[in-house]
Amino acid sequence: MKRRCAWVDENDELYAKYHDEEWGVPVHDDRHLFEMLILEGAQAGLSWRTVLKKREAYRAAFDRFDPAKVARYGDERTASLMANPGIVRNRLKILSAVKNARAFLAIQKEFGSFDRYIWNFVDGKPLDCKYTSLGDFTTTTSLSDEVSKDLKKRGMTFVGSTIIYAYLQAIGIVNAHTIDCFRHLELR
Repeated sequence: MKRRCAWVDENDELYAKYHDEEWGVPVHDDRHLFEMLILEGAQAGLSWRTVLKKREAYRAAFDRFDPAKVARYGDERTASLMANPGIVRNRLKILSAVKNARAFLAIQKEFGSFDRYIWNFVDGKPLDCKYTSLGDFTTTTSLSDEVSKDLKKRGMTFVGSTIIYAYLQAIGIVNAHTIDCFRHLELR
């Protein structure tokens, strides 16, 4: 049996699959980068498992995370999303997704892609944390502070340092798999 990070519930197939196949894998696709940004914001105050179970509903509700489409959402669409039981029905989080889509498009325009923008913070190379146990994990770093501050300056919300650190781990900018996890070496 493969050894995973200690936070993974071995009995939760969806959670284990996410850990094994997606979490920490470097992402360079702008649409996927936008999806993870919105999902990490939606997760604030909730468990990742909750959001992960709602992911397909999110994809349907948010036009497969096409930032150009989400950026055009108005009051009618927001009301529709608030009535959607498949997603987290928090008005501030929904409005944030729309606002962040607009900022995301502006970043794409300025840098050529969101990928170029976000990976520039680490000169295009993932950081390896070399955590040995769950006790080593932090909720923020100087990198997440820097990225959070810049995203806020560009008009994004629900991008505090804790959310951004989780985001950086999810998209592979930070390899936070513990060193005893089979994925740690694979992603180095």
